[in-house]
Amino acid sequence: MTYAFGNADAEAANRHRHLAAMFDDFSTARIAGLGGVTNKRCLELGAGGGSMAARLAALGGEVLATDLDVRHLPRDGGFGVLEHDLQREPLPPGPWDLIHARLLLLHLPDREAVLKRLAAALAPGGVLLIEDFYSTIRMGVLRAPTPADAAVYNAYHDTLVDRVLPARGNDGTWAGRAHAAMLDAGLTGVTTEVHARSWPGGSPGALLQAANIVQQRPAFRDAGMSDADIDRVLALMNDPEMVIRAHLLYSTAGFA
Repeated sequence: MTYAFGNADAEAANRHRHLAAMFDDFSTARIAGLGGVTNKRCLELGAGGGSMAARLAALGGEVLATDLDVRHLPRDGGFGVLEHDLQREPLPPGPWDLIHARLLLLHLPDREAVLKRLAAALAPGGVLLIEDFYSTIRMGVLRAPTPADAAVYNAYHDTLVDRVLPARGNDGTWAGRAHAAMLDAGLTGVTTEVHARSWPGGSPGALLQAANIVQQRPAFRDAGMSDADIDRVLALMNDPEMVIRAHLLYSTAGFA
């Protein structure tokens, strides 16, 4: 299986920018609420464009940002950069006071085993924060120009989560199991917060969907969507009269 949204694609930079706008404030506030871990040793996994690594570095942390493909990570961002395969290589030497992975484990077939390795790499009192979409819960259409537009958007979402992503190893229900997995890994004080908000066409949350469609257009076509329907969803993602509620982000933290 191949990761659906690899960094080599032309849309990757757009995706990193949209995700940062959607979630960096939330993730930063979540980490701040977990105690004094930001100014210590921090491991940012699946770091993408490096926006969260930069934020952690700005808070005084010694930060290492890793990714399978590091082409979008700046080398002058105030943090270390490591090209790293989380599934096949040992973790960078710890122990770590904070390990953060956003929208990563849901793409990994051995996610439960990876989580146990991450938990074992924490320093005493360290925090593991896993943030993933619960994507099988349909993204809500809060407003659409027409009922037909709402229907075509819902068809896009169902195709994405039922066919396109599972074919590439994604498990859209994983986020709902992360809490139990952390407890099973021996972590304590486990908490989960769920984040979502509305996004009109042209905003980061809508443009993220457009980037997904552009990158995976052949897969949507192979799954039965017509080019006309694909083009209509793309147009809606730029139409401010279209308003969606994006996937629920489950933010689950546990302490060593």
